[in-house]
Amino acid sequence: MLKLGKTYGEVYQSFQWMIPDLYNIGVDICDKWAHQRYRLALIYEDENGQVEKYTFWDLKKLSNKLANALRAFGIDRRDRVGILLPQCPETAISHIAIYKIGAIAIPLFTLFGTDALEYRLANSQAKGIITDGTNLDKIVEIWGKLPHLKTVIVTKGGKEEKVIDFWGSIEKASSEFKPLKTRADDPALIIYTSGTTGPPKGALHAHRVVLGHLPGVEFPHNFFPREDDLFWTPADWAWIGGLIDALFPSLHHGIPVVAHRAKKFDPEEAFHLIARYGIRNAFMPPTALKMMRQVKEPRSRYDYHMRSIGSGGETLGEELLDWGKETMGLVINEFYGQTEANLVVANCAEIMEIKPGSMGKAVPGHIVEVVDERGDIVPPGSVGQVAIKRPDPVMFLEYWKNQEATEEKYIGDWCLTGDLARKDDDGYFWFVGRTDDVITSAGYRIGPAEIEDCLMKHAAVGMAAVIGSPDEVRTEIVKAFIVLKPEVTPSQALEEEIKSFVKVRLAAHEYPREIEFVKELPLTATGKIMRKELRKMDIRRK
Repeated sequence: MLKLGKTYGEVYQSFQWMIPDLYNIGVDICDKWAHQRYRLALIYEDENGQVEKYTFWDLKKLSNKLANALRAFGIDRRDRVGILLPQCPETAISHIAIYKIGAIAIPLFTLFGTDALEYRLANSQAKGIITDGTNLDKIVEIWGKLPHLKTVIVTKGGKEEKVIDFWGSIEKASSEFKPLKTRADDPALIIYTSGTTGPPKGALHAHRVVLGHLPGVEFPHNFFPREDDLFWTPADWAWIGGLIDALFPSLHHGIPVVAHRAKKFDPEEAFHLIARYGIRNAFMPPTALKMMRQVKEPRSRYDYHMRSIGSGGETLGEELLDWGKETMGLVINEFYGQTEANLVVANCAEIMEIKPGSMGKAVPGHIVEVVDERGDIVPPGSVGQVAIKRPDPVMFLEYWKNQEATEEKYIGDWCLTGDLARKDDDGYFWFVGRTDDVITSAGYRIGPAEIEDCLMKHAAVGMAAVIGSPDEVRTEIVKAFIVLKPEVTPSQALEEEIKSFVKVRLAAHEYPREIEFVKELPLTATGKIMRKELRKMDIRRK
């Protein structure tokens, strides 16, 4: 836990890692608090406004029961188990149980289509998956293509043959369970991250990743936790931002979390929720903040008193920071990280000056620099690649089944982010751009390769390339340049059909919101798509 100091330098210099040899996420975020029988862990509000509350004691008993059930179904140490659920109690219970038996969790976004799910479940060779009735049809559709998938558990609504009832299994199981003694470096979860030159890569994280995240959560949330803190995020728990930037650190500190995520983010409802539960801390993607900014005079209609908002994924502008001070009554602390090594740069308004547009300084505990192509630190003001020095407990173990990509991620002891930035004389980092072609849209990092692969499956598409096109609200939108097959004529109807084709198969945030039909794509001599040229074409057309 961070020690409070008067200056950034005092806090950074005084920090020391305390990573035990034996450590289990499930025990840490649940069981260690369960002796306090009535200590609140989770407040869940469903889409109909129904509210359920769970104590740490409740979560321990329920996760123990599920752990026993998983063992009975043949799930054991280091087996992979997908979790295809929204923000809800079953998601938290599933994570805790999976870690207790030493298995590996795979968080999966509920808006993923069948192609996206099939790839991740096949690549990880998942032995089981826990989902709900809303998403069960997707799993049933691809089950026959997944020879390793033996156990499908549904929380509610599913009546398919061979599918196991989540709550029915819990009801029959014993509440006594002895968690496996895992080492801090033992694998715990795989979070898939999209790249640009191939399919999504699975970042394999160890149990210690939660401890590695703690300073990166405590710092931008102004020395979280404090008395009466209560956390919420609209970010889905399938992403590292919702799961390990919000849920796990809060439970680690014994702080309750509000679970509520509507199918579509409603800024008016966000203010209502914050006021209704007295939410004090939130991780809010910039797009959510931009939407909340459009709500008129919220202070006159809602009684809220937030203490901290952390935001990352896109650069916050000065106007948004000013809105935060005026409307939310606080300074929004911007932070930076990525799936492989998250929350390593941040702002903390309590002890440092906030420079609008800057990502902040290195979070205590992490050594972060800007390096050149040889891995040498560049002088202040020079542009280079953001890099984190290993060993670092927040850092991923490897890309699942992809040793080549893992090795390419490093130069010596520097883990390369692929993001270009400069560091000023005061130690602040300023984002410049990306060395790859990842698209940043509404806080999501989207790789074009998976979308292009999906587009190519459409009967009318001959060739396809995807870029990020500038957008005022989302930062970027996904734009596709498509060469149709010779016999096909472009039309508005075809454009909408292709958009729907991708939306159903991948995810709602990944489909191309703009499509341009072209006669040919700019290619290199070796046949690679020149996305830089496509971006130039796009700018000329804006």
